Amino acid sequence: MRPIFALFFLIISLTSKASTLPVIALQIGHETIQTEVASTPASQQLGLMFRKSMPNDAGMLFVFDQKAGHCFWMRNTELPLAIAFIDDDGKIVNIDEMKPQTDDNHCPSRAVRYALEMNTGWFSQHQIAAGQVVAGLPKP
Repeated sequence: MRPIFALFFLIISLTSKASTLPVIALQIGHETIQTEVASTPASQQLGLMFRKSMPNDAGMLFVFDQKAGHCFWMRNTELPLAIAFIDDDGKIVNIDEMKPQTDDNHCPSRAVRYALEMNTGWFSQHQIAAGQVVAGLPKP
């Protein structure tokens, strides 16, 4: 098999696996969102790469085994996203807007166990800011 075809099949395989992630409901204030849960290194590395769209009240929750300064970037990610970094108690530490197809690092202001990616502007449109609590987070 030619290398370009092998890469194509790998990408198709990875993106189809992303849609089979578990989905849970989270609550932030009066807002309920449906989030895919990325809790394995493979699902976390793929994240929302190669996606063309995402529903308005949907996102991806990253759940890490260890509390740390988990940084994110947007390589191969076509959607403009916003990310909320969340501590063990569900409190939002900080929120950052991320531009598609960039390698800029987006990091929490302190060690966290969770990160929630939503469409760009979602947090500000719903008046959600640092200090608010996310309910329904799974335990790692």
